[in-house]
Amino acid sequence: MNKLIHKPTDGELEILQILWKLGPSSVKAVNELLNEHKDVGYTTTLKMLQIMYEKGLCVREAEGKLHIYKPAIKEQQVKKNYLKDMIDHVFDGSPMEMVMQTLGNYKASPDEINDLKKLLKDLESK
Repeated sequence: MNKLIHKPTDGELEILQILWKLGPSSVKAVNELLNEHKDVGYTTTLKMLQIMYEKGLCVREAEGKLHIYKPAIKEQQVKKNYLKDMIDHVFDGSPMEMVMQTLGNYKASPDEINDLKKLLKDLESK
């Protein structure tokens, strides 16, 4: 799926991140990871996954009595869409404004600085 039909809510995005991390997972596995950060009931997780399935955000396969869920959208596509939305709405369409704001407000590690230098060098050579 190249284009998101439904933009995930914060809760759906949290579940998608778990599915990207774990791969195909049962409701129980997703619920256990959610409960590491906040108290979420099993039925709440089940309902969220059912809604996500209906929206096309995840796919569901039956394995015996279990339903196994996996993301229907790629992590990079979701990140790309969120980033584009943020650049368009928060930074008036300027990716450079976003980069400058980010680098001005957060301390980058030496490895991140080296990665940024490499990226700039690669961009210059194109």
